[in-house]
Amino acid sequence: MGKDLKGRELGTGLAQRKDGRYTARFVTRTGYRKQSYFDTLPQARSWLQDAQYNDKHKSIVAPFDMVAKDIVSSNAELPELNDMTVDEFFEFWMNYLIPDLRSNTKRNYRDRYIHNIQPVIGRLKVGDVRPFHCKKVLLDMEEDYSPSTVVQTYIAMGTLFKAARENGVIDKHPMDTVKCPTARKSMSDIKVLTVEEQTKFLEVAKRSNNYDQYVLLLQTGLRTGELVGLTWDSVDLKNKTISIDKSLEYRHSRGTWEAGPPKTTAGYRTIPLTSKAYNILARLYDARKNRYEAPELNTQLEFKDKLTGEIRYLNMKDLVFINRKGMPTKNSSYDTHLYKLCDEAGIKHISMHVLRHSYATRAIERQIPPKTLQRLLGHASLQVTMDTYVHVTENTKIEAIKQFEENEPESLRMV
Repeated sequence: MGKDLKGRELGTGLAQRKDGRYTARFVTRTGYRKQSYFDTLPQARSWLQDAQYNDKHKSIVAPFDMVAKDIVSSNAELPELNDMTVDEFFEFWMNYLIPDLRSNTKRNYRDRYIHNIQPVIGRLKVGDVRPFHCKKVLLDMEEDYSPSTVVQTYIAMGTLFKAARENGVIDKHPMDTVKCPTARKSMSDIKVLTVEEQTKFLEVAKRSNNYDQYVLLLQTGLRTGELVGLTWDSVDLKNKTISIDKSLEYRHSRGTWEAGPPKTTAGYRTIPLTSKAYNILARLYDARKNRYEAPELNTQLEFKDKLTGEIRYLNMKDLVFINRKGMPTKNSSYDTHLYKLCDEAGIKHISMHVLRHSYATRAIERQIPPKTLQRLLGHASLQVTMDTYVHVTENTKIEAIKQFEENEPESLRMV
């Protein structure tokens, strides 16, 4: 049994290192030693319990543990790959092939698998899955699920079988002839505050303790995790910019805060500050030494940088935004508070992400070029920005015709 630095017993598989961090380790059924490091004891215990449970209940044969760790020789022959069921390969994929993927993405993959993919093809052998099976997964969702959820399922299933093909489990991708049944969300599917609604919302939000956060989102278009994880070392008041290179999210299933990289590599970006955004951050910077900080804030969270592959740390004491309890505010708490403000303002309920959508819509209305907006939002491709935000309303069409007429060359007006 391991001990902490004060000599207290922590339990089998747990120990505290000299740097204060905790080690959790155990030996799998196949003889492979698994080990990880954590900033807090609850994190270490939670990981150990989950890892031991997965090892006890998984049905993946031993050689795959070794494949995942690259300790099988290059000429080793893997046994009966096509005998694996989709259920078995899914668990292998989640545990070994995408272990560093963002927690949110892995959670979405598992939700879509359990609710939509598994009921149709979970018990099939991976090699027996055909295009019509995959089409049935999507067709079964049409009546009860939103277009965006169908797309998420399409992506999860496609990514799963891509990994199966790349790892020699199958020779051909069963979705090569399956088209995504819906396009990306249209503007009508996306909630956005109108200018009038945004004005009403901000008037009410002035009395809120989260007013600064809401305004900053409407001035920068940050994702919620990027806002929560914003630290002072990423704020350059001299040059009036903020650098986005990490995010922070509360994991309710584990009861812990987790740091991570931006959603995509394009999410790494530097955003110039508007005057409103600058004034908020400058005021908070001047007052930072007088704020109350909970003891739990004295924590460093480890995460892997997507660009460099190196391990980095988020110092929670360096966070820009903390609440009256001296801790960062959870995503769900923000949304709950927003509902109350919307009721008071007499507008439709919105989430934090709607504030990001509203920022992007205001940018398009103010003639910000789509390519520039793509970089400000941290979208992986221009097509995402174009499909999502570049829409034409009746008002913008009328305004466009006015500009067309007003800018017509004099020579053409005479014809």
